[in-house]
Amino acid sequence: MDNPERCPWCGSDPLYVHYHDTVWGRPEYDDLALFEKLCLDGQQAGLSWITILRKQDGYRAAFDHFDPEKIVHYDESRVAELLNDPGIIRNRLKVQSIIKNARGFLDLQERGIGFSEFLWSFVGHQPVQNRWRSLSEVPTATPESEAMSKALKRAGFTFVGPTIVYAFMQATGMINDHLVQCPQHQECYLLSQ
Repeated sequence: MDNPERCPWCGSDPLYVHYHDTVWGRPEYDDLALFEKLCLDGQQAGLSWITILRKQDGYRAAFDHFDPEKIVHYDESRVAELLNDPGIIRNRLKVQSIIKNARGFLDLQERGIGFSEFLWSFVGHQPVQNRWRSLSEVPTATPESEAMSKALKRAGFTFVGPTIVYAFMQATGMINDHLVQCPQHQECYLLSQ
């Protein structure tokens, strides 16, 4: 690691760099933070992550700070309001997916299954430490993301395909996919110990 450098995917946009340096790859265990991140990753489908990152505050305001207890009660008039909100991606299926995901989250809770416990079980409750040297080595899905995707779909979640789920696992530190020459690779490794 003669020349440590940040993962190239974040470019130079200050918001993206800050996200890369302080959020992406750091182990997250909070149920509600994981719920928010999974919902936001679903909103990314067909778009770039920076688009969603720029709208994150808008999503928090529009969706009651991702409180599943509130979201699950959204009716058709609330959906219509959301579809007119420029602070989010105004796509009916994506808006409805957050409502469905809130129901899935609460259903798991009602069965005594904590969301964090459920999700982290797919990596044996320990972050996977990859040692990629280039972006071309990083997969877009793995057997673990495929298994999590299937389990989430069975639990009633939508916009949780294996690729979206893999991106979610990377972002929430279930998988450390910072390139080995990136200073954050070691930071995330130490956080997982």
